[in-house]
Amino acid sequence: METPRLPPHDGPVLSVVDMHTGGEPLRIITDGYPEIRGDTVLSKRSYVRCNLDCLRKVLMFEPRGHYDMYGALLVQSELPEADLGVIFMHNEGYSTMCGHAIIALGRYAVDYGLVRSPRSPETQVNIHCPCGLVKAFVEYSNGKTGAVRFHSVPAFAFATDVKVTVPEHGEVKVDISYGGAFYAFVSAERFGLDVRTSRTRDLVDVATAVTNAVKSQVKIRHPEHKDLSFLYGTILTDGKDSFSEEPTANICVFAEAQVDRSPTGSGVTARIALQHHKGLIQFNQTRTFKSGPIGSVFTGKAVQETRCGEFRAVVVEVRGHAHYTGVASFVQESDDDLREGFLLSPEGDNWTSG
Repeated sequence: METPRLPPHDGPVLSVVDMHTGGEPLRIITDGYPEIRGDTVLSKRSYVRCNLDCLRKVLMFEPRGHYDMYGALLVQSELPEADLGVIFMHNEGYSTMCGHAIIALGRYAVDYGLVRSPRSPETQVNIHCPCGLVKAFVEYSNGKTGAVRFHSVPAFAFATDVKVTVPEHGEVKVDISYGGAFYAFVSAERFGLDVRTSRTRDLVDVATAVTNAVKSQVKIRHPEHKDLSFLYGTILTDGKDSFSEEPTANICVFAEAQVDRSPTGSGVTARIALQHHKGLIQFNQTRTFKSGPIGSVFTGKAVQETRCGEFRAVVVEVRGHAHYTGVASFVQESDDDLREGFLLSPEGDNWTSG
Protein backbone atom coordinates (compact mmCIF):
# COMPACT_ATOMS: atom_id res chain seq x y z
CA MET A 1 0.00 0.00 0.00
CA GLU A 2 1.31 3.42 -0.93
CA THR A 3 2.32 5.67 1.97
CA PRO A 4 -0.32 8.42 2.37
CA ARG A 5 0.86 11.77 1.07
CA LEU A 6 0.45 14.94 3.09
CA PRO A 7 -2.86 16.75 2.69
CA PRO A 8 -3.10 20.41 1.69
CA HIS A 9 -1.62 22.54 4.47
CA ASP A 10 0.05 25.80 5.43
CA GLY A 11 3.17 26.14 7.55
CA PRO A 12 5.39 23.49 9.10
CA VAL A 13 4.65 19.77 9.28
CA LEU A 14 4.99 18.50 12.86
CA SER A 15 6.23 14.90 12.99
CA VAL A 16 5.74 12.74 16.07
CA VAL A 17 6.11 9.23 17.42
CA ASP A 18 3.40 8.29 19.93
CA MET A 19 4.00 5.93 22.84
CA HIS A 20 2.49 5.14 26.21
CA THR A 21 3.99 4.05 29.52
CA GLY A 22 1.57 2.31 31.83
CA GLY A 23 -1.27 3.96 29.94
CA GLU A 24 0.09 7.50 30.13
CA PRO A 25 0.59 8.95 26.64
CA LEU A 26 3.82 10.40 25.31
CA ARG A 27 3.98 12.30 22.04
CA ILE A 28 7.65 12.54 21.00
CA ILE A 29 8.14 15.51 18.69
CA THR A 30 10.84 14.64 16.18
CA ASP A 31 10.57 17.38 13.55
CA GLY A 32 8.82 20.60 12.60
CA TYR A 33 9.89 23.04 15.33
CA PRO A 34 12.01 26.04 14.33
CA GLU A 35 15.43 26.62 15.87
CA ILE A 36 15.28 26.46 19.67
CA ARG A 37 17.64 29.01 21.16
CA GLY A 38 19.46 28.73 24.47
CA ASP A 39 22.77 27.54 25.88
CA THR A 40 21.23 25.04 28.32
CA VAL A 41 18.23 22.74 28.38
CA LEU A 42 16.68 24.96 31.06
CA SER A 43 17.17 28.08 28.94
CA LYS A 44 15.72 26.27 25.91
CA ARG A 45 12.69 25.38 28.03
CA SER A 46 12.27 29.10 28.80
CA TYR A 47 12.69 30.02 25.13
CA VAL A 48 10.07 27.51 24.00
CA ARG A 49 7.66 28.67 26.70
CA CYS A 50 8.04 32.34 25.74
CA ASN A 51 8.30 32.06 21.96
CA LEU A 52 6.89 28.78 20.67
CA ASP A 53 4.04 27.95 23.03
CA CYS A 54 1.58 28.01 20.14
CA LEU A 55 3.10 24.75 18.90
CA ARG A 56 2.59 23.06 22.27
CA LYS A 57 -1.09 23.91 22.01
CA VAL A 58 -1.27 22.62 18.43
CA LEU A 59 0.10 19.23 19.51
CA MET A 60 -1.30 18.84 23.03
CA PHE A 61 -4.76 20.39 22.60
CA GLU A 62 -7.71 19.06 20.64
CA PRO A 63 -8.32 18.20 17.82
CA ARG A 64 -4.84 16.62 17.56
CA GLY A 65 -4.44 15.86 21.24
CA HIS A 66 -6.67 15.93 24.32
CA TYR A 67 -6.89 17.36 27.83
CA ASP A 68 -4.49 14.77 29.27
CA MET A 69 -1.97 14.59 26.41
CA TYR A 70 1.72 14.72 27.28
CA GLY A 71 4.65 15.59 25.03
CA ALA A 72 8.42 15.48 24.76
CA LEU A 73 10.37 17.81 22.49
CA LEU A 74 13.85 16.52 21.65
CA VAL A 75 16.61 19.15 21.87
CA GLN A 76 20.39 19.32 21.86
CA SER A 77 21.99 19.07 25.31
CA GLU A 78 24.97 21.12 26.42
CA LEU A 79 26.30 18.12 28.36
CA PRO A 80 28.85 16.03 26.42
CA GLU A 81 27.74 12.83 28.18
CA ALA A 82 24.07 13.26 27.22
CA ASP A 83 22.61 11.23 24.36
CA LEU A 84 19.70 13.64 24.04
CA GLY A 85 18.02 16.57 25.72
CA VAL A 86 14.29 16.88 26.25
CA ILE A 87 11.66 19.48 27.10
CA PHE A 88 8.45 18.09 28.60
CA MET A 89 5.04 19.63 27.90
CA HIS A 90 1.41 19.16 28.96
CA ASN A 91 -1.94 20.93 29.07
CA GLU A 92 -0.69 23.84 31.19
CA GLY A 93 2.90 24.34 30.09
CA TYR A 94 6.26 22.69 30.68
CA SER A 95 7.51 20.28 33.33
CA THR A 96 11.00 19.75 34.71
CA MET A 97 10.93 15.95 34.95
CA CYS A 98 8.74 13.10 33.74
CA GLY A 99 9.48 9.49 34.66
CA HIS A 100 7.00 7.84 32.33
CA ALA A 101 8.54 9.85 29.48
CA ILE A 102 12.05 8.76 30.46
CA ILE A 103 10.97 5.12 30.23
CA ALA A 104 9.49 5.68 26.77
CA LEU A 105 12.40 7.83 25.57
CA GLY A 106 14.87 5.15 26.65
CA ARG A 107 13.29 2.68 24.23
CA TYR A 108 12.90 5.31 21.55
CA ALA A 109 16.56 6.40 21.75
CA VAL A 110 17.79 2.86 21.22
CA ASP A 111 15.23 1.90 18.56
CA TYR A 112 15.74 5.08 16.54
CA GLY A 113 19.53 5.08 16.65
CA LEU A 114 20.17 7.95 19.04
CA VAL A 115 22.56 5.64 20.88
CA ARG A 116 25.44 4.12 18.99
CA SER A 117 26.20 0.42 19.31
CA PRO A 118 23.46 -0.83 21.70
CA ARG A 119 24.66 -3.48 24.12
CA SER A 120 23.04 -6.53 25.70
CA PRO A 121 21.63 -7.13 28.23
CA GLU A 122 21.17 -3.37 28.83
CA THR A 123 21.98 -0.19 26.97
CA GLN A 124 22.53 3.00 28.93
CA VAL A 125 20.86 6.17 27.64
CA ASN A 126 21.75 9.51 29.22
CA ILE A 127 18.77 11.87 28.98
CA HIS A 128 19.24 15.51 29.91
CA CYS A 129 16.03 16.83 31.46
CA PRO A 130 15.40 20.36 32.76
CA CYS A 131 15.96 18.97 36.28
CA GLY A 132 19.31 17.40 35.34
CA LEU A 133 20.86 14.30 33.79
CA VAL A 134 18.82 11.11 34.18
CA LYS A 135 20.38 7.74 33.35
CA ALA A 136 18.09 5.18 31.73
CA PHE A 137 18.96 1.51 31.27
CA VAL A 138 17.11 -0.22 28.44
CA GLU A 139 16.78 -3.99 28.21
CA TYR A 140 18.21 -5.01 24.85
CA SER A 141 18.39 -8.52 23.39
CA ASN A 142 18.51 -9.79 19.81
CA GLY A 143 17.89 -6.32 18.45
CA LYS A 144 14.78 -5.74 20.55
CA THR A 145 14.22 -3.30 23.41
CA GLY A 146 12.21 -4.11 26.51
CA ALA A 147 11.70 -2.80 30.03
CA VAL A 148 13.47 0.38 31.12
CA ARG A 149 14.78 1.44 34.50
CA PHE A 150 16.19 4.86 35.32
CA HIS A 151 18.22 6.49 38.06
CA SER A 152 16.75 9.79 39.19
CA VAL A 153 18.33 13.11 39.99
CA PRO A 154 18.79 13.58 43.77
CA ALA A 155 15.35 13.23 45.38
CA PHE A 156 14.47 14.53 48.83
CA ALA A 157 11.73 15.21 51.35
CA PHE A 158 11.21 18.97 51.36
CA ALA A 159 8.79 19.22 54.30
CA THR A 160 6.59 16.83 56.28
CA ASP A 161 3.31 17.30 58.15
CA VAL A 162 2.75 20.72 56.64
CA LYS A 163 -0.63 22.16 57.67
CA VAL A 164 -2.63 23.86 54.94
CA THR A 165 -6.22 25.05 54.89
CA VAL A 166 -8.20 23.44 52.08
CA PRO A 167 -11.63 24.92 51.27
CA GLU A 168 -14.48 22.60 52.36
CA HIS A 169 -11.97 20.27 54.06
CA GLY A 170 -10.42 22.44 56.77
CA GLU A 171 -6.88 21.89 57.98
CA VAL A 172 -5.04 19.16 56.09
CA LYS A 173 -1.54 17.81 56.75
CA VAL A 174 0.55 17.13 53.66
CA ASP A 175 4.09 16.02 52.92
CA ILE A 176 6.05 17.72 50.15
CA SER A 177 8.77 15.80 48.32
CA TYR A 178 10.94 16.27 45.25
CA GLY A 179 11.64 13.68 42.55
CA GLY A 180 12.67 15.97 39.71
CA ALA A 181 9.49 17.94 40.39
CA PHE A 182 7.77 18.85 43.66
CA TYR A 183 4.60 17.04 44.76
CA ALA A 184 2.28 17.26 47.75
CA PHE A 185 1.33 13.87 49.22
CA VAL A 186 -1.74 13.03 51.27
CA SER A 187 -3.83 9.91 51.80
CA ALA A 188 -7.13 9.90 49.91
CA GLU A 189 -8.71 8.44 53.05
CA ARG A 190 -8.40 11.89 54.66
CA PHE A 191 -11.19 12.97 52.30
CA GLY A 192 -13.23 9.78 52.52
CA LEU A 193 -11.96 8.59 49.14
CA ASP A 194 -10.18 5.54 47.73
CA VAL A 195 -7.62 5.92 44.92
CA ARG A 196 -8.77 2.64 43.37
CA THR A 197 -12.55 2.84 43.60
CA SER A 198 -13.64 6.46 43.99
CA ARG A 199 -14.82 8.50 41.02
CA THR A 200 -11.89 10.05 39.18
CA ARG A 201 -13.72 13.40 39.15
CA ASP A 202 -13.90 13.39 42.97
CA LEU A 203 -10.21 12.53 43.28
CA VAL A 204 -9.25 15.26 40.80
CA ASP A 205 -11.31 17.87 42.65
CA VAL A 206 -9.70 17.08 45.99
CA ALA A 207 -6.18 16.88 44.59
CA THR A 208 -6.63 20.19 42.77
CA ALA A 209 -7.89 21.85 45.94
CA VAL A 210 -4.83 20.59 47.83
CA THR A 211 -2.49 21.80 45.09
CA ASN A 212 -4.04 25.26 45.12
CA ALA A 213 -3.83 25.43 48.91
CA VAL A 214 -0.16 24.43 48.99
CA LYS A 215 0.73 26.86 46.19
CA SER A 216 -0.88 29.75 48.06
CA GLN A 217 0.31 28.86 51.57
CA VAL A 218 3.74 27.20 51.22
CA LYS A 219 6.87 28.61 49.63
CA ILE A 220 8.53 25.89 47.56
CA ARG A 221 12.28 26.22 47.15
CA HIS A 222 14.76 24.09 45.25
CA PRO A 223 18.26 24.57 46.73
CA GLU A 224 20.03 24.83 43.38
CA HIS A 225 17.69 26.14 40.68
CA LYS A 226 15.00 28.81 40.92
CA ASP A 227 13.30 27.40 37.79
CA LEU A 228 12.62 24.14 39.66
CA SER A 229 10.97 25.87 42.65
CA PHE A 230 7.28 25.20 42.06
CA LEU A 231 4.67 22.63 43.04
CA TYR A 232 3.83 20.42 40.07
CA GLY A 233 0.83 18.62 41.54
CA THR A 234 -0.69 16.49 44.28
CA ILE A 235 -0.48 12.73 44.66
CA LEU A 236 -3.26 11.04 46.58
CA THR A 237 -2.17 7.71 48.06
CA ASP A 238 -3.76 4.67 49.66
CA GLY A 239 -1.86 5.51 52.86
CA LYS A 240 0.27 2.36 52.70
CA ASP A 241 3.65 4.02 53.09
CA SER A 242 5.51 1.43 55.19
CA PHE A 243 7.46 -1.11 53.13
CA SER A 244 5.50 -4.16 52.15
CA GLU A 245 5.61 -6.84 49.48
CA GLU A 246 2.05 -5.78 48.65
CA PRO A 247 1.61 -3.03 46.04
CA THR A 248 0.67 0.48 47.06
CA ALA A 249 -1.55 2.64 44.86
CA ASN A 250 -1.73 6.34 44.09
CA ILE A 251 -3.14 8.85 41.63
CA CYS A 252 -1.27 11.93 40.47
CA VAL A 253 -3.10 15.11 39.44
CA PHE A 254 -0.71 17.65 37.96
CA ALA A 255 -0.54 20.79 35.82
CA GLU A 256 -4.10 22.01 35.04
CA ALA A 257 -5.97 19.11 36.73
CA GLN A 258 -4.31 16.62 34.37
CA VAL A 259 -4.58 12.98 35.46
CA ASP A 260 -1.61 10.63 35.10
CA ARG A 261 -2.74 7.19 33.96
CA SER A 262 0.53 5.61 35.11
CA PRO A 263 1.84 5.37 38.69
CA THR A 264 3.91 8.52 37.85
CA GLY A 265 7.67 8.00 37.54
CA SER A 266 8.79 11.25 39.15
CA GLY A 267 6.03 10.78 41.74
CA VAL A 268 7.31 7.30 42.61
CA THR A 269 10.76 8.87 42.91
CA ALA A 270 9.48 11.55 45.30
CA ARG A 271 7.41 9.05 47.27
CA ILE A 272 10.35 6.68 47.74
CA ALA A 273 12.48 9.64 48.90
CA LEU A 274 9.75 10.58 51.38
CA GLN A 275 9.38 7.02 52.67
CA HIS A 276 13.14 6.70 53.07
CA HIS A 277 13.29 10.02 54.92
CA LYS A 278 10.68 8.71 57.37
CA GLY A 279 12.53 5.42 57.86
CA LEU A 280 9.71 3.42 56.22
CA ILE A 281 11.87 1.87 53.49
CA GLN A 282 15.53 0.90 53.35
CA PHE A 283 18.02 0.99 50.51
CA ASN A 284 17.41 -1.59 47.78
CA GLN A 285 13.98 -2.60 49.07
CA THR A 286 11.90 -2.76 45.91
CA ARG A 287 8.37 -1.44 46.24
CA THR A 288 5.57 -1.96 43.71
CA PHE A 289 3.43 1.07 42.84
CA LYS A 290 0.09 0.79 41.08
CA SER A 291 -1.89 3.39 39.22
CA GLY A 292 -5.11 3.93 41.12
CA PRO A 293 -7.17 4.63 37.96
CA ILE A 294 -6.05 1.72 35.74
CA GLY A 295 -3.77 -0.57 37.76
CA SER A 296 -0.58 -0.30 35.69
CA VAL A 297 2.64 -0.93 37.60
CA PHE A 298 6.05 0.66 38.22
CA THR A 299 8.61 -0.51 40.74
CA GLY A 300 10.93 1.75 42.71
CA LYS A 301 13.75 1.58 45.21
CA ALA A 302 16.31 3.89 46.79
CA VAL A 303 19.76 2.89 45.54
CA GLN A 304 22.18 5.57 46.69
CA GLU A 305 22.55 8.27 49.33
CA THR A 306 23.48 11.75 48.14
CA ARG A 307 22.74 15.41 48.80
CA CYS A 308 20.93 18.25 47.09
CA GLY A 309 22.09 21.51 48.65
CA GLU A 310 21.32 21.29 52.36
CA PHE A 311 18.93 18.36 51.90
CA ARG A 312 19.87 14.74 52.48
CA ALA A 313 18.76 13.01 49.32
CA VAL A 314 18.63 9.66 47.58
CA VAL A 315 18.94 8.42 44.03
CA VAL A 316 15.86 6.36 43.18
CA GLU A 317 15.58 3.63 40.57
CA VAL A 318 12.21 3.34 38.83
CA ARG A 319 11.32 0.58 36.38
CA GLY A 320 8.48 0.20 33.90
CA HIS A 321 7.43 -0.67 30.36
CA ALA A 322 6.61 1.61 27.42
CA HIS A 323 4.98 0.71 24.11
CA TYR A 324 4.57 2.33 20.70
CA THR A 325 1.13 3.37 19.51
CA GLY A 326 1.86 5.07 16.19
CA VAL A 327 3.51 7.80 14.14
CA ALA A 328 1.91 10.89 12.69
CA SER A 329 2.49 14.08 10.73
CA PHE A 330 0.30 16.97 11.86
CA VAL A 331 -0.57 19.97 9.69
CA GLN A 332 -2.62 23.17 9.83
CA GLU A 333 -4.76 24.95 7.26
CA SER A 334 -4.97 28.72 7.33
CA ASP A 335 -8.77 28.80 6.97
CA ASP A 336 -9.31 26.47 9.94
CA ASP A 337 -10.60 28.56 12.85
CA LEU A 338 -9.55 25.80 15.27
CA ARG A 339 -6.11 25.19 13.78
CA GLU A 340 -4.30 26.38 16.91
CA GLY A 341 -6.14 23.93 19.15
CA PHE A 342 -8.65 24.09 21.97
CA LEU A 343 -9.41 22.35 25.25
CA LEU A 344 -12.75 21.48 26.79
CA SER A 345 -12.82 21.94 30.54
CA PRO A 346 -13.24 18.66 32.49
CA GLU A 347 -16.31 20.28 34.05
CA GLY A 348 -17.68 20.76 30.55
CA ASP A 349 -18.74 24.37 31.18
CA ASN A 350 -16.12 26.22 29.17
CA TRP A 351 -13.34 25.78 26.67
CA THR A 352 -9.91 27.26 26.08
CA SER A 353 -8.60 28.15 22.65
CA GLY A 354 -5.01 27.90 21.56
